[in-house]
Amino acid sequence: MATSKLYARRKVILVKIYKQLLIILTFSLIGEIIARFIVLQLPGSIIGLLLLFVLLQMKLIKIDDFKEVGDFLLNNMAILFVPAAVAIMEKFSTIADIWWQIVFIVVLSIMVNIFVIGKIVQWIKIKFEGELHD
Repeated sequence: MATSKLYARRKVILVKIYKQLLIILTFSLIGEIIARFIVLQLPGSIIGLLLLFVLLQMKLIKIDDFKEVGDFLLNNMAILFVPAAVAIMEKFSTIADIWWQIVFIVVLSIMVNIFVIGKIVQWIKIKFEGELHD
């Protein structure tokens, strides 16, 4: 009897996870479809995430509808970068002569991003909390 309850519980959990994954993948698919029909050169995955964000803000969908799968994907994000890293290493001969330029651009981009984000945070703090005090 206990085995059947355990089996039923696992089945419920699996169905919940499949449903959550289906929600995320559906938004990704919708984004890909929209990307094929609009003029902007925006990846479909980004469009899908923006659509999901808008629906979350409008409270048409709840974060609890896909929280477990979202947390799993965020916690294991490093695994998703392995194929890209392998592809870069496989084609390294193509970028071997300009690797230092790529590193320079990446470092410069990070520095610009940090500076811009810092200025935005300062502006928001001053606008909503008053003058900054050291």
